[in-house]
Amino acid sequence: MQAEIKAENKKPETKRKFDVVIIGAGPAGYTAAIYTSRAKRDTLVISGILPGGQLMLTTEVENYPGFATGIMGPELMTTMRQQTERMGATIIDDEVVNVDFKRKPFKVLTHSEEYEANAVIIATGASPRKLGAKGEIEFSAKGVSYCATCDGPFFKNQEIVVAGGGDSAMEEAIFLTKFAKNVHVVHRKDKLRASKIMQDRAFENSKIKFHWNSIIEEIKGKEKVNQITIKNTSNSQQETMDVGGLFVAIGHEPNTKLFQGQVELDTQGYIALKNHTHTSVEGVFAAGDVHDHRYRQAITAAGFGCMAAIDVDRYLSENSRKN
Repeated sequence: MQAEIKAENKKPETKRKFDVVIIGAGPAGYTAAIYTSRAKRDTLVISGILPGGQLMLTTEVENYPGFATGIMGPELMTTMRQQTERMGATIIDDEVVNVDFKRKPFKVLTHSEEYEANAVIIATGASPRKLGAKGEIEFSAKGVSYCATCDGPFFKNQEIVVAGGGDSAMEEAIFLTKFAKNVHVVHRKDKLRASKIMQDRAFENSKIKFHWNSIIEEIKGKEKVNQITIKNTSNSQQETMDVGGLFVAIGHEPNTKLFQGQVELDTQGYIALKNHTHTSVEGVFAAGDVHDHRYRQAITAAGFGCMAAIDVDRYLSENSRKN
């Protein structure tokens, strides 16, 4: 009788070996899993600390194909997750804390388990750098945005602020003039870091106003942003502006710390691709913003996920023939 009780209470063994382990569950990770699962590859997706990626922090998404009236970011990612699971992939909400790509099968360690994989797709994305201003987190996706291409059309005929002074900030400011009444560039120095051609384009645009030697101290509002406080670093004077939105354009940080010493990174810390979606390690692939610092769109991340999955399937097929 005692033996029977022990048998009943025995926990089922966790599956630890997979054809493919995908690290990250944003548009790139989910799309990759849909494709590898449809190709009959036993697939595990480890979602990370933010299942769904940056889209979980956005509101309405108008530029993802297939949704005529738009879709909320979290809803889009929930739908992708459901589709991924329907295709047969296993998804676990855990965080990868270490990897070993030095030998095969590859090892991926989470807080609770160690998994083995014949191939790995890294889809951990990149995170926008934050200003650190009071109210920034509170009003994220409520008037504070990190992507002009994504959110610019929501701010028609409004006063908009762009924080930053590099090429990305100037690109965002120029793009936003298509929609905004005026665009106010707040830069902490007295000159821009952007290339001369981007500076010239910004200076020639009558809708762009510059606030030099200035930082954003506080972001205010009720349901969404309606004011920001700017501080002049030269004389400490403060100015309050009525605005409709704030776009932070001070760069992104690729989520690649975990892979230092495992795969080759470029000078900015992004994963360096060698041949399509292949990394410097045979059998390890990358997809999405973790390597793409040019486009940074949900649709391009999904596209890279598709490409990585196709490359993985071909790699596994070729590898099985060799063995």
